[in-house]
Amino acid sequence: MEETTRIFGIRSVIEAIESGKAIEKIFIQKGLSGSLFHELNRHLKDKDYPISYVPVEKLNKLSKGNHQGVVANISPVSFTSIEKLIEDSKKSATTPLFILLDGLTDVRNFGAIIRTAECCGVNGIIIPEKGSAPINADAVKTSAGAVFKVPICKVNHIKDALFYLQSYDIKVVAATEKTDKNIYDIDLKQPVAIIMGNEAKGVSNSIIKSADYRAKLPMLGEIASLNVSVACGAILYEVVRQRL
Repeated sequence: MEETTRIFGIRSVIEAIESGKAIEKIFIQKGLSGSLFHELNRHLKDKDYPISYVPVEKLNKLSKGNHQGVVANISPVSFTSIEKLIEDSKKSATTPLFILLDGLTDVRNFGAIIRTAECCGVNGIIIPEKGSAPINADAVKTSAGAVFKVPICKVNHIKDALFYLQSYDIKVVAATEKTDKNIYDIDLKQPVAIIMGNEAKGVSNSIIKSADYRAKLPMLGEIASLNVSVACGAILYEVVRQRL
């Protein structure tokens, strides 16, 4: 099973940027300088890669060779655009179904959601460029390979993706406890996108306000919430149940 690729050396990272590789994160040595480093900075100027400035000891642990002060993680999957997600969903024989992840950070939750999404016929998963769980070896393993089957799209801002989906008459459902409406009361037979939030904070308030519907799962026990991947699975299978 393919895992996250780690590359090191300034020239190698520049070549990865130029070739359009899906770079998850770049680690740069604090205080790094020199002409090659300035060339790297020029390539990074208009990009939005997550960058961490770290001590050389960190880079020594990450790499097996001469890292020249720079190490990068490259995703094992290629990302698609939101425009292509929409176009492909129109060609599908099924009613469009998307998942948006607002600040999900746990890679195993991410992998579990991808696995369930594949089982439920989800057309695509949309995540933010920054502040999202990486697609690393743990995510790949937890997804049982589904990460290579479900299209994944990275966007600058989840709210922009939400508005874009709504412009195509795709109703957005925010999974939140801040509502009296149960998921079972929502018509999920229509084209929908389900938003799941951060493990601790849930869906952000600005996203909740912009959603077409707000819905929760009924909690009958003393514990007030479910694990996000479990909750996502329950919601997705309610979509499946309604559409059967």
